[in-house]
Amino acid sequence: MLFNLPRTFALALATGGVASAATLEQWRSRSIYQVLTDRFARSDISTTAKCNTTAGEYCGGTYRGIIRKLDYIQDMGFSAIWISPVTYNIPEKTKFGYAWHGYWQQDLYRLNDHFGSAQDLKALSRALHARGMYLMVDVVTNHNGWNGPADSVDYSSYRPFNDQKYYHEPCAITDYTNQSIVEDCWLGDSTVPLPDLKTEDSTVRKMYNTWIAQLVSNYSIDGLRIDTVKYVDQPFWSSFQRAAGIFATGEVLSSNITFACDYQNQLSSVLHYPFYYAVIDFLNSTTGTTAPLLSAAATFKSSCKDPSVLTTFTENHDLPRIASQTPDLSLATNALALTLLWDGIPTVYAGQEQHYAGYADPDNREATWLSGYDRESELYNVVRVLNRVRSRALALDPRYATYNIWPLYSDAHTVVFRKGFPGANIVSVFSNTGSESASLSFNISSSAAGWKPGAEILEVLTCTKFVVPADGVVVVQVERGMPKVFFPLASAVGDLSICRVVHPGGKGSGAKGASGTTGAAGALPGETGRSVARPGGIGGWGKKKKAVAVAGVMAYEMLGA
Repeated sequence: MLFNLPRTFALALATGGVASAATLEQWRSRSIYQVLTDRFARSDISTTAKCNTTAGEYCGGTYRGIIRKLDYIQDMGFSAIWISPVTYNIPEKTKFGYAWHGYWQQDLYRLNDHFGSAQDLKALSRALHARGMYLMVDVVTNHNGWNGPADSVDYSSYRPFNDQKYYHEPCAITDYTNQSIVEDCWLGDSTVPLPDLKTEDSTVRKMYNTWIAQLVSNYSIDGLRIDTVKYVDQPFWSSFQRAAGIFATGEVLSSNITFACDYQNQLSSVLHYPFYYAVIDFLNSTTGTTAPLLSAAATFKSSCKDPSVLTTFTENHDLPRIASQTPDLSLATNALALTLLWDGIPTVYAGQEQHYAGYADPDNREATWLSGYDRESELYNVVRVLNRVRSRALALDPRYATYNIWPLYSDAHTVVFRKGFPGANIVSVFSNTGSESASLSFNISSSAAGWKPGAEILEVLTCTKFVVPADGVVVVQVERGMPKVFFPLASAVGDLSICRVVHPGGKGSGAKGASGTTGAAGALPGETGRSVARPGGIGGWGKKKKAVAVAGVMAYEMLGA
């Protein structure tokens, strides 16, 4: 049975007050911004402090820094943040650098003081709750970390699992199709092995359940992102989720929707990797068609117990950035629009809104501050608009969250989806043709879109409107591969911040690397009320590079980082 969140799970606040855990219904309406704590904001709010991602050093991001930059996050329309694991990790530098990412833990009951103190973490929780935002914390239960050969592990250095009896015997994962091997053998490698916990053991489960209940209570945590879920025996998760008493989304790295969503029998949610792979296949202008998205729309709702709470994304710290595959801004915009407007809880990785272009670990783990927290950048404002139109639809009709997206039109490279009941319905147009493509037009039925003849409809990304014709045939025009997002004008009235003009060639419209510098970019002049950015390059991923990207994901996961 799908885990049902309690409506009144009491959490002790640092102030001594009490807050109720967010319900599953409340999480459905959230939008999550993922930050790597060490790489998002420093306490001094420097935008010039160096961060050599290749060296694997701590770069100085803190909880206090996040607090000081919450305006940047909230102004984009995000209502929750996901931060890195908070526990104490391997202290010394390894072959792969320091454990600044948080996935090589040693002591569950000690915080990683590089990020700040317990009081700082509690202050972050209070600051978020004061804004009506939620705190999601990344946690690891599959493994601990060790710097050295597997036969040199000092199990007494771990807390609370300080004896070898709590761990599986060292072995390599030689067959990822064999779930017993996946669950019982170790991630990592010969220099940084990751001792694998016996989560099937009742004592280990009890110790983990005690810890997570205390962590949630101590820091008033609203949600969990759980690392390496498929490497842990499935029955473990139902008791862990129950002990936590809050929403949890688990990392199940698989393109197989049936396999991934099976974990929804124990957890509230899983990270929507099948969606990610469908989007990447669609956006690949070398071979991409609309078939992956159409198949996704048809199968996800029947394969998952509740697709409305799956966490959707097109970038995270384990994946190549979109801009590392192509500098094409229209493809990056389509990726963000799909993330924010698909069924589920949208999740955007820090730096995606600045068109960061890191390809593989560690280059895709850039310092966000090197962008200068640019609020005028093209994609920052795209995210801002799309979050706000989604929030408006949810405010008008909460059923928007559970209304399954369905297609109105498709051709080889363009697809139109509707989500929501009339009055709170969003109709979105996605394309994989890229910014160098010619304009195209097609017809959709106004009745299928949920529009009545004579109704005024707003296109929110260009701030233009049209009137639905009497015959109900609406002509949609797509310019240079940019997405379009339509919303009833009458429903947008009262929230004019929904509408904003996309300025051509604005600051930050080019792809950015770890240095935060802007890449070569140009712009095509925009027509009245409409403009199109043209990055310096032609969109499209080569087959070879895409294959490397997919293989790279597995490499990151093997290192447990």
